[in-house]
Amino acid sequence: MIDSDVSATVTAGCAAFDGTGPANPVTLLIADDDEVTRSGLRTLLAAQPGIAVVGEAADGVEAVDQALRLRPDVVLMDVRMPRRNGIEATRQLLAESAPPPKVVVITTFENDDYVTAALSAGASGFVLKRHPVRQIAEAVRVVAAGEAILFPAALRRMVAARPLGSAEALPRAALTGREEETLRLMATGLSNPEIAQSLTVSLETVKTHVGNVLTKLGAQNRTHAVVIAYESGLVVPGFTG
Repeated sequence: MIDSDVSATVTAGCAAFDGTGPANPVTLLIADDDEVTRSGLRTLLAAQPGIAVVGEAADGVEAVDQALRLRPDVVLMDVRMPRRNGIEATRQLLAESAPPPKVVVITTFENDDYVTAALSAGASGFVLKRHPVRQIAEAVRVVAAGEAILFPAALRRMVAARPLGSAEALPRAALTGREEETLRLMATGLSNPEIAQSLTVSLETVKTHVGNVLTKLGAQNRTHAVVIAYESGLVVPGFTG
């Protein structure tokens, strides 16, 4: 669990870091316009096992420039920054980097429209500034490993405060019935093994369904697909599986 208040789920069965992982640490760039926050995060996260902070940025323009120069594994991206906000910086990084870094949004308020927009732009997940540093560090390590961090309860709260988009946002006719089931279960935060158990199918079959869902929705990642599902109305905020 990343945070007991928001029922975070790390997908695909990624185990918590125990200090016995790969020798190479996860390289991290921290982007936040508040110097005190940025400095504090750098000091605290640099002391966490398996993380090497390689740079800082005070706004979205610097975040993109530094990321392109330093090639970090992960960018911890504030969403409200001057010159270029975290949404546009995320979008630009994913378009211009090859391979792009993973982006974890860090924000003060989980119901910030900027967070949802950043997830739609391709961020792999988000953490709150009030989270303990070990939980932020865990999120960084998890996304660096290629996994996704879903906060089902927090996502439900975010979309509940927003008007639903057009059903055209989700090409439902293009999804098979089993793919829709898979997407609904993804929205509850279930991992691939848990979805396989729920649907009584193999793990490889679930991976195929998830891949098809992402492709058909044009989703950047699993989290983006879940946002699309909520905003289109396929999954409603009260849905729990």
